[in-house]
Amino acid sequence: MRKWVGALSVSMAVIIFGANETEASSSHTVQSGDTLWSIANNHDVSVEEIKNTNNKSESMIHVGESLQIPSTDNEQDHSPSANEYSGTASEEDKRLLSQLVTAEATGEPYEGQVAVAEVVLNRVESSKFPNTIQGVIHEQGQFTPVQNGSINQVPTDTAERAVEEALNNSGQGHGSLFFYNPQTATNLWNATREETKTIGNHVFSK
Repeated sequence: MRKWVGALSVSMAVIIFGANETEASSSHTVQSGDTLWSIANNHDVSVEEIKNTNNKSESMIHVGESLQIPSTDNEQDHSPSANEYSGTASEEDKRLLSQLVTAEATGEPYEGQVAVAEVVLNRVESSKFPNTIQGVIHEQGQFTPVQNGSINQVPTDTAERAVEEALNNSGQGHGSLFFYNPQTATNLWNATREETKTIGNHVFSK
């Protein structure tokens, strides 16, 4: 009888422990159109928590990939970090930024389009550049699409989504303040700066 009670106690402990493990995290299989930001938003966790849980250093995900989602049982602090964009973006700001992303990064990987938007937001936060989205984009001599007028086009849906992700997940761009395409750049000044990452045809630096 004692042996049976002991075995039952062990079994119950295993069940309870297993239940706690299940509560600790869940999984999400990446679907077409998913981004880390949308997944984090749906599960009420931060992008950084998902990246840390899955040992990711970048925001790239792939359809069919299984991601572990950290538990939301405990109260977690989702307040913006010191590196995140702290300003507010009007609809006019978002549209202009989406137009810039469309002109600069159409055809680039989605992550690269987010990174272009993050460059603008990082500049807003930097003391070296104007402190508004409009001011950064229209600063003289900074963005070719502004100079040649190609920014004046209807933004793509992908660019608009990339801008929303950048605004909600800023601070993930490794502090990038510049980007360029080494295959088409006529001024190689950017090549002298500290490279942060390369996505598609664009090299990002600070």
